[in-house]
Amino acid sequence: MRNYAEIPSLKCLQVFEHIARAGNVVRAAEALGISASAASHQLATLEKSLECHLFERHAAGVKLTARGEAYLEIIGVHLQGLIQATAEMKAAGRVNKIHIHSSPTFGYLWLLPRIQSFQQQYPGTEVTLACSYEDVDFGRGEVDIAIRHGFPSWEGFDIRSVRNERILPMASPEYLAHAPVSAPEDLISRRLIYSENTLLRWPEWFRAHNIVQPAQPWLFRFDRSYMSLEAAAMGHGVVLESELLAEKFLRQGTLVRILPEQFSHTISAHHLVMPLGYRSRPKLQNFLGWFEENLASAGTVNTPALTGPSDSQTTSVSPS
Repeated sequence: MRNYAEIPSLKCLQVFEHIARAGNVVRAAEALGISASAASHQLATLEKSLECHLFERHAAGVKLTARGEAYLEIIGVHLQGLIQATAEMKAAGRVNKIHIHSSPTFGYLWLLPRIQSFQQQYPGTEVTLACSYEDVDFGRGEVDIAIRHGFPSWEGFDIRSVRNERILPMASPEYLAHAPVSAPEDLISRRLIYSENTLLRWPEWFRAHNIVQPAQPWLFRFDRSYMSLEAAAMGHGVVLESELLAEKFLRQGTLVRILPEQFSHTISAHHLVMPLGYRSRPKLQNFLGWFEENLASAGTVNTPALTGPSDSQTTSVSPS
């Protein structure tokens, strides 16, 4: 018969793991949404229960002792097992539901206009979509797959990256009518819209093409790509953005490509992220297949596609 009284509380173990990962009690407490004193109390309770010190205290933070490292290695596996088992049980109760989390601009401009076709193709599957820039916690069992933006640095996940996505200058026909662009040097004297979230920004673009960056301040600066694209479509200037995200504007003619292809850059900025093992689930196989089919039909110069598992964590920024 198991003696459960000897097992520390799950809260103590959770606090210990967060402190070990963060190397700092305050940062760990912030991540857990508790006070630093509460985190310290939980740690003290655990150390008293184990009758040993798990950390060495320093002015800059804490460092695991040898016994602390050994304990973390053991319980980390079991905590992950609890998380995985809980997520699996929750998922079993919603086989016909797929919960998608997406970065805001991709969700708004690319996924939302197409999601109805997925529902039509798989009428028995209920879809929920949430958008934010926060990385979701798969351990809660509330999300099946996330579409993230950035460089893929998420360890321990199955990552499929969108390749052949191009970053290039675009503007509205109305703006170009009174401020034409026939060469990249013309952009020095044009109104430029600064998109903060794209992985290739104006300063890097100018350096890549050996053009001195204009000294003028950015008249428009946005931390959401859809705002940058909307501003350009309204005629406020030239934007350096993703052709994939701008597909609707390009199709409608409210934005046009303004320079030859050699002034565009290929990048992997969007990634489908899921816990290891999730991809074998039928609903995710359906979604991934549908997603890739829709990438292939995108109205872009290069055909976007998903990377395979072997090269899914690579990304590049290079002239195409």
